[in-house]
Amino acid sequence: MPVIAIAPCSKQHDYEEAVRRAGGDVRILDYQTDRPEDVVAEVDGVLLPGGDDVLPSLYGATTHPAFEPAEPGRDRFELELAQRAGDANIPLFGICRGIQVLNIARGGTLVQDISSELPDSIPHVVSDTPFTIAHDVWVTEGTLLHQLLRERIDGDACPVNSRHHQAVQKVGAGLIVSATAPDGVVEAVEDPSKRFCVGVQWHPENFYRTGEFRALFEGFIAAARERT
Repeated sequence: MPVIAIAPCSKQHDYEEAVRRAGGDVRILDYQTDRPEDVVAEVDGVLLPGGDDVLPSLYGATTHPAFEPAEPGRDRFELELAQRAGDANIPLFGICRGIQVLNIARGGTLVQDISSELPDSIPHVVSDTPFTIAHDVWVTEGTLLHQLLRERIDGDACPVNSRHHQAVQKVGAGLIVSATAPDGVVEAVEDPSKRFCVGVQWHPENFYRTGEFRALFEGFIAAARERT
């Protein structure tokens, strides 16, 4: 059974269950004691979960008033983990904050606050319940994301939940945009040169009970299993 390292966050349960139900074993990391170079040598895949904002100075920006700092030490740990996972071609799945970490690790930047910087945008913070559908994403045909979500896509659209006030701005090196919201906000990126390197801006882990996005986790676990 492939071992998936999950970076720590405040809402761990759904990520763990989504991985387990897709056939993976879970190792919860500790960014105070684990070393990224050791992690990538010991696991078969890395999952970067949601959370608060990455420090803007880490991607060359000044801090927006809406900035919400993450736990001390988390930013640098996850950025190094993403870089080392990419270098080692270890399957990597980034979710919400995780797609942003992946993008910054590749030299990309972020929109720090969608509602104020992109005033014509649709709502991206919709938190009635974790399962509330906020909007569609338009998935690019020919991408791994499109292949994995093909049973959920109607035309080129797939309905998703949404709880983010930041998003990918300049896309990092080696990444391509594989989904956008109707307002043009980037909702997914991937690196087609890697075994599995996908980031999504919504929260597929919340649907682990009902399976709407299980194919994403199954694709991730399948890539991790190949590595073993």
